Amino acid sequence: MDQVNHILLPVCEAADAEALLPLARAIARGWKGHVLLFGIVHVPEGKSLSEGALPAQTLRQELEHLAAADPLVDTLPTARVTHVPWEEIAQQVDRAEYDLLLLRWRDDQTVFGADLHDVLVQPPCDMAIVRIGEPVEIRRILLPVRGGPHAELALRVSLALAEAHGAEITALHVAPPSPQSPKDAPFTNLTPILQQLSPVTRIVTLQRRVQASILQEARQHDLIVMGATARPKSEPIAIGEVAARVFRSARATVIAVKTRREMTWPEPAPLRPTVEPEGYAAISIVVDKWFAENTFHSHEFEDLARLVELKKRQNLTISLGLPALNEEKTVGHVIATLRRALMDHIPLLDEIVLIDSNSTDRTRRIGQRMGVPVHIHQEILPQYGAFQGKGEVLWKSLYVLRGDIIVWIDTDITNIHPRFVYGLLGPLLREPRLQYVKGFYRRPLRVGDKLQAGGGGRVTELVARPMLNLFYPELSGVVQPLSGEYAGRRTALERLPFFTGYGIETGLLIDMLNTFGLHTIAQCDLEERIHKNQELQALGKMSFQILQVFIRRLEQRAGPMLAEVNKTMKLIQHEQDRFYLDIQDIREYERPPMISLPEYRHWRGLSDEATA
Repeated sequence: MDQVNHILLPVCEAADAEALLPLARAIARGWKGHVLLFGIVHVPEGKSLSEGALPAQTLRQELEHLAAADPLVDTLPTARVTHVPWEEIAQQVDRAEYDLLLLRWRDDQTVFGADLHDVLVQPPCDMAIVRIGEPVEIRRILLPVRGGPHAELALRVSLALAEAHGAEITALHVAPPSPQSPKDAPFTNLTPILQQLSPVTRIVTLQRRVQASILQEARQHDLIVMGATARPKSEPIAIGEVAARVFRSARATVIAVKTRREMTWPEPAPLRPTVEPEGYAAISIVVDKWFAENTFHSHEFEDLARLVELKKRQNLTISLGLPALNEEKTVGHVIATLRRALMDHIPLLDEIVLIDSNSTDRTRRIGQRMGVPVHIHQEILPQYGAFQGKGEVLWKSLYVLRGDIIVWIDTDITNIHPRFVYGLLGPLLREPRLQYVKGFYRRPLRVGDKLQAGGGGRVTELVARPMLNLFYPELSGVVQPLSGEYAGRRTALERLPFFTGYGIETGLLIDMLNTFGLHTIAQCDLEERIHKNQELQALGKMSFQILQVFIRRLEQRAGPMLAEVNKTMKLIQHEQDRFYLDIQDIREYERPPMISLPEYRHWRGLSDEATA
């Protein structure tokens, strides 16, 4: 099987990608490889990385559009948001193997904010630096080569471009004046190699007036490919005087290539003292960067055919679970809307299942009449008993849902739209690294018959987000940690414990962070969600349960110092002419990871080792 060569094309603006893609595609075709577009959003120092969120969304869509036009082109799923673009590129190269890094020349001799000379001292992989010239049809390629470490790469690039354009190559062999010198040994015997290459139709050997000869020949060619200056390890490496002059003066497009060379990094500078609290800047950078790179918008995934293609390519199945309790007014519309758009019109979902909590209204009857499977959560795995609460419903639903990806949507949404589902699925289908996606939205508060903008999410802002900022600052960028719409991979969800009540969302977030890491969590803007709002007392109970989750997880981190925290809550009850205290036991119970149940392992065909 032929080796696939990967060409990395980092871009800050779609215009750069459009300018360089024809060259990248041509090289990829000749090398039997692929071009990977890598979006970079540069946020100036002194500004929060979170300001890159919207530019990252725009850049991702632009690059996806460019990639969709050619099967040889793909895009790395995440647009990186950074103060130091070159460091981000170098880290990406460290994470994967690339055969060529394609960069655009800047007249100030910088590359993504770094000094070009410094970049060339130790390139992370083979590099090609491109200065775009006048747009012309490529028929004649000039290849000035001396030999040495960069000649092979220059030849490979030239041959690929010649094949793509049906062009001829003129080789200018810069021969050493003293071939007997050990210093010049790498540059001898190049002419016989050039003679064996059929696209090379003309060979000119140069020993003197090299710059003038190259510049003169450049006027007669449509593209120039040359090596950067090669020096021994003991000497600094730069693009070279000849290449720099050609870059500045040639009308044609010029490419200078540089192979990776092992160099010794300078000793790191001493750490600079700081007056900021320890870890403050690191957390801020981590969260801002996560927010910018892992925050999506549902409109990015409106191309449902593309999502189905990604689903089929990865051989995935998708289940939609609908938890419900007395939702007869909305459940039918929710089922009909999502089934019509995501099953009947296009096969994005493989099943829609209603998981009811023993409703006393017509909720189950409506689901059955509409032809979806209906389960009562108290009757699922009855040998383990049954708690009340949404978390219990979701935990048990893992046993009846069959998909590789699970989506949960509340059934009280009055403005239901397919984006509530495809907005959650899009990041998971496009980015294999992601394990869990939370929805967020604007939540108007209903006052009488009117909707008041920005009135929802009271427990989120007063309890959940302050507690996350205090104890789990890595999650402080999650816009709505308590949102009821989220999706995850079964292989992740089955390994997490589930709190049985209102603490389910908080527990899943914290446990996902602790088990799989922040980079596996994403969030998607689902625009607006309209639903029935809870009374203030119900919000108090919700807050009480959520705080128990935080305490439980803090116990695990710091020891059982909070184990005896009170589990009962005194509620203030108001009646006509009097008010009084009513005590209620409001406990958050915790179910074990579903994968630890023998019944589940048997259904999944998992061995006992699967729980490790």
